[in-house]
Amino acid sequence: MNLLRRLRHLPRFRTLRARLTAGLVVLLAVSCAAVGVAAVVELDGFLTGRLDQQLQQTGPSFPQSLEHGTYKPSDRDGDEHGDTRRQAPGTFGARLLKGRVTNAALIPSGADPDLTVALTNRDRTALAALPVDGRGHTVHLASIGAYRLLAWPGRDGDVLVTGLSLEPVRSTVHRLEVVAAAVFGLALAAAGVAGALWVRWSLRPLSRVADTATRVSELPLASGEVALPSRAPESDPRSEVGRMATAFNRMLGHVEDALTKRHASEERLRTFAADASHELRTPVASVRGHAELALLHPGPVPREVTRALERITAESSRMGEMVDDLLLLARLDAGRPLERHPVDLTHLVLDAVTDARAAGPGHRWTLDLPEDPVTVTGDAHRLQQVLANLLANARLHTPVGTKVTVTLETDGTAAVLQVHDDGPGVPKDIQPGVFERFTRAEHRRRPDASGSGAGLGLSIVAAVVEAHGGTVALQSTPGSTTFTVELATGGDT
Repeated sequence: MNLLRRLRHLPRFRTLRARLTAGLVVLLAVSCAAVGVAAVVELDGFLTGRLDQQLQQTGPSFPQSLEHGTYKPSDRDGDEHGDTRRQAPGTFGARLLKGRVTNAALIPSGADPDLTVALTNRDRTALAALPVDGRGHTVHLASIGAYRLLAWPGRDGDVLVTGLSLEPVRSTVHRLEVVAAAVFGLALAAAGVAGALWVRWSLRPLSRVADTATRVSELPLASGEVALPSRAPESDPRSEVGRMATAFNRMLGHVEDALTKRHASEERLRTFAADASHELRTPVASVRGHAELALLHPGPVPREVTRALERITAESSRMGEMVDDLLLLARLDAGRPLERHPVDLTHLVLDAVTDARAAGPGHRWTLDLPEDPVTVTGDAHRLQQVLANLLANARLHTPVGTKVTVTLETDGTAAVLQVHDDGPGVPKDIQPGVFERFTRAEHRRRPDASGSGAGLGLSIVAAVVEAHGGTVALQSTPGSTTFTVELATGGDT
């Protein structure tokens, strides 16, 4: 568990280039470590084996001279019972009788006097436990360090132990470890730099594809005709990166074709809507005029005919408003500029609420305005239409008795207008497309609504606010619905 926790805290490489470089260095480090460990183990075993061979060759000459306690430094040339002439300086010798160490000494080096070994109880126990099998064993003696010892059976039932120091072996192995660590460290550093450069060079086509994809992702693909950037450079089609670049370029071609066709279709639809709306204005006005003229006829008119003429007048008026709305949306879609004049937004809010109160006396209308007038730059007529549509939406889609609060405030850089009502709210499935055209939900917010709306009011709000460089948002839950419009104050937008 602790290992897993530590692994979680290891640095994570986010880029493919870093991961490949790190993987290369890790693999090389593992390989170097395996080679280094194998070399150290092999060298240690080889040198230790050489010590064992040396002990086998010299035999128990030195401990034999200790068998009767007769060895002195002057006896180094040996006699018939203890030949020590082939023994290396520092050779350890010991005699054990019945499991007890009776003698222990070292062959001195040069002019050094005889070195008597002071053994601890643990040393004596380790020597007593040494198997008499003719093979070397490593034992650490407290006073002289690690030794390679070999035990021989003596002539008088005793055990003769001879040994050589492991210090030269350890020193040589340690030197190999230091050299290997330095060489492998330099090799890893060089391999890391070279690997990073190689991986970077190898992934250049992939980086170009990523750069092209980034540029495409930053384009406003939903805003009409868009010119896609140049294609990603293709490399060897037999490689993975080359195949990906080819597939990516083919995908960009399909996207470009789809965008072109969509833009052409939208242009045709806008042209049709604008032309149809323009052509409908005259016959709709004519129908409405004839109906109003018929209602002014002085002679007796049957009641049913009068009712029919009144419905024709009302429906033609509604159709005329719809045609005007479609024409407005077509103009905004075409990017026609709006008027840019200082507009007293506070005055527009007062007039709009007054009109809404007259149209919906059954609702409770409240105002929350700042002390100083709020001025924005824009088209006063279109901003008035935004206010009228938002208030009409609150009036038509909420039951009688609903409280509607209109709030206007400014933070110095933007004017924020909020229209809040405590009605039933906008259904969640309608909210994502509430500002789209022909979205109608009045039958779900207010069961007794007439259903006469065409679903263009909020789409006009969004289009006009966007044309002014502002934003509009909706937050709605049962019992609380708020439309928020934010417009820049001060200079031109």
